[in-house]
Amino acid sequence: MWLVISAAVLLFAVSGAVYIICGFHRFSFIRKLGEKRKFLSWLLAAAAAAVVCGAWAVFNLWTAAVVMIHLFIIWLVCDLIASVIRKLRGKKSERNFAGAAALVITAVYLAFGWYFAHHIYITNFALHTDKNIGEDVRIVMIADSHLGITLDGDGFAEQVERIRSLEPDIVVIAGDFADDSSKKADIERACEALSTLEPKYGVFYTLGNHDLGYYPDSLRDYSPDDLERALTDNGITFLKDETVPLGEHLYITGRYDRGNEQRKTASELLDSLDGSRYKLVIDHQPNDYDAEADAGADLVLSGHTHGGPLIPAGQIGLLIGANDSLYGHTHRKGTDFIVTSGISGWAIPFKTGTVSEIDVIDITG
Repeated sequence: MWLVISAAVLLFAVSGAVYIICGFHRFSFIRKLGEKRKFLSWLLAAAAAAVVCGAWAVFNLWTAAVVMIHLFIIWLVCDLIASVIRKLRGKKSERNFAGAAALVITAVYLAFGWYFAHHIYITNFALHTDKNIGEDVRIVMIADSHLGITLDGDGFAEQVERIRSLEPDIVVIAGDFADDSSKKADIERACEALSTLEPKYGVFYTLGNHDLGYYPDSLRDYSPDDLERALTDNGITFLKDETVPLGEHLYITGRYDRGNEQRKTASELLDSLDGSRYKLVIDHQPNDYDAEADAGADLVLSGHTHGGPLIPAGQIGLLIGANDSLYGHTHRKGTDFIVTSGISGWAIPFKTGTVSEIDVIDITG
């Protein structure tokens, strides 16, 4: 399904590129050039489109495509509005005001998207349980750092200092710590920073769908072994479809990602646990809610959706049933579920539908 969606996005971007080139060609100085040198005028229009949109390919092709699509849609809307105005006025303007407006609006819109992707907020949740958890518990959760796109190793280390100031009892990394574009040096630097945290119960990590990569090891700068070594050597507990007790009152379970064929069911992981203890589950993708609630999970923490970083990407995921929730706190069958928008994003340095965040979950018993 996602391959089909990806192909559609790329096709849409190509169509948008053609429309944008035509839009640039309507600017008066290029149009006048076309009266004498038609080929040169279209070449200049294509060059302008390449500079405005194609320059973003320095990040990756996905970023260039996203810029292209946003400019295409906004330009199309501006052209439609300009068409209505022309009909009302009964007069055609010689100047391409619609094109100028589209460029300005797109620039401002994506500037906000850049800010929200790079500026990391603190989001607080307050939960209550009837179970005895001893003292109140503070969990700090991050997910989807995708080291490299908006956070390198040093940038991640700065956020670890913010996490330290929050005085967590548990730190949770809910998957997609790295991806195919991440560098081994950034992974090691980030893990070294995490090793300086001293939460009461520890730092816990479980896999996301990107951590082990989609490319062969030879095409990436790190291997799965490099990632695991960097984590465990720095005191981070790597949960592989397993549960560990936290003191006398809590359990923490880290699930394999949904795409892992070895993944156990929620029932297999949770049914045998002491029901009087609070059961915390880390599951990267938020799409097994009913089974996790039926198995007696008290709190399930997820990432993966990025909170719907680009409108309407998140809503599409909900419509096709890829996720049970897009963002935030929901309560189902006695279980609390929290989905974070992530501390960074995958491949694209913009967030127009959400913000980057660190989540603080305070649980009272």
